[in-house]
Amino acid sequence: MNRQEFLKAAAAGAASLLATRWALSDEPRAPKTFTYKTAGGCDIKLDAYGSDPNVRKPVIVHIHGGALIIGSRKGRMMRLNPQNDHVVISIDYRLAPETKLPAIIADVQDAFRWIHKQGPGLLNIDPSKIIVAGASAGGYLTLMTGFCIKPRPKALISLSGYGDIVGPWYSRPSAYYLQQPHVSKAEVDASVGTTCVSEGAGLRGKFYRYCRQNGLWPQEVTGHNPDTEPKWFDPYCPVRNVTSKYPPTVLIHGTADTDVPYEESDAMDKALAKFNVPHKFISVPGGGHVLSGVAASDREKIYAEALAFVKEHVR
Repeated sequence: MNRQEFLKAAAAGAASLLATRWALSDEPRAPKTFTYKTAGGCDIKLDAYGSDPNVRKPVIVHIHGGALIIGSRKGRMMRLNPQNDHVVISIDYRLAPETKLPAIIADVQDAFRWIHKQGPGLLNIDPSKIIVAGASAGGYLTLMTGFCIKPRPKALISLSGYGDIVGPWYSRPSAYYLQQPHVSKAEVDASVGTTCVSEGAGLRGKFYRYCRQNGLWPQEVTGHNPDTEPKWFDPYCPVRNVTSKYPPTVLIHGTADTDVPYEESDAMDKALAKFNVPHKFISVPGGGHVLSGVAASDREKIYAEALAFVKEHVR
């Protein structure tokens, strides 16, 4: 190999190495996993990414979606930490219908208690600087943390989230889901059980579809009927609990969302405006649920815009 060929090969190798490092930088490193709570026979866990014993970092708490029925802390997350300047903590919680909504909210509250008490020592985090982010049901739980967590998070990012869990979109049969294959009661009985579940997939999606086809989600998830007990749901609807103390919030919603209506984020936008809460509503024309159908490059820009807004309020 002559000198020119050697230099060309070396340059190609360096470029390949840089490309590999760039690709790896887009993926979170292996997390540190902790059990933050044991309840109902479940060890409920969280994963922490990006902690550094030499650098005290602020925190992004990620809450996964899945209609409170499906999913786990291991699911995909919004890319909100491209500079690795936060510790990202992704939490599990017990899933419905085996566990009802009040206990699910208690799990979320206990996760934040663990973060405040154990996080500084184990992860070198700054618990005074917490951003909460989630999509779909994770967006709903994110909005819940705006008033059910003490101390309140510094800022919130809700993607395709919702502030009302008893509107017709959830408590009546969904036209969109009625167009999908019918789910029978026998299939439902086979898809969920009676014991605690904190990580769920597989057949559980059929149970969700059954709930949407029959307008039963609020009843199955809470054990209460919104038609006969409407007041019971007040503490679990963020849109009814906004005050001037609510954290700065970013709402992101696609106008073509067929799962969670765009109007849900629009209603939260109006409630936040009423109480002069700093907030930003990023409306995405033609975007589907959790920005399905939106180009990856456009999603990156949306996440960057959201993160820039909340960082202004966490400094």
